[in-house]
Amino acid sequence: MAAVKPNALPWLGASALVLVLDQLTKAWVLASLPEYTAVPVIDGFWNWYRTYNTGAAFSFLADAGGWQKWFFTVLAFGISGLMAWMLRGTRRNDWKQALPLALVIGGAIGNVIDRLVHGHVIDFIQWHIGEHYWPAFNIADCAVVGGAIGIALFGLFSGKPKTKAG
Repeated sequence: MAAVKPNALPWLGASALVLVLDQLTKAWVLASLPEYTAVPVIDGFWNWYRTYNTGAAFSFLADAGGWQKWFFTVLAFGISGLMAWMLRGTRRNDWKQALPLALVIGGAIGNVIDRLVHGHVIDFIQWHIGEHYWPAFNIADCAVVGGAIGIALFGLFSGKPKTKAG
């Protein structure tokens, strides 16, 4: 009987950490920040700015009439399920594959909670240079983007070394 290799499902603890940090920061935002009012953190570069997004990244489909809430919820659960399945097939000590997957799962579920509880995603981090503003985002968004970059980078550079023929 073959020995069972430990899988990377314990990395879902990182997903849970992202989810808790995301929801705690959003609770702080709802309790402490005024809506649509910049609160400078670093003058000329970074504000706290409470706003809402009914769409996806960069407010994609924000004005679609409401169906997008369910579309993005189903999409997030589907992607999270796929990534959990991938974690199941990943070696536990392969952090370069496990951590990015876990980050995406935690971020995706964090934003799903917002959609289901509030009907929109709560965003509050606003970067800008002078009058040029980046769309506001949150901790969940950071985790999804960081995880996606990790998946792309580590996937790109983790190929098996080539061997010379004879």
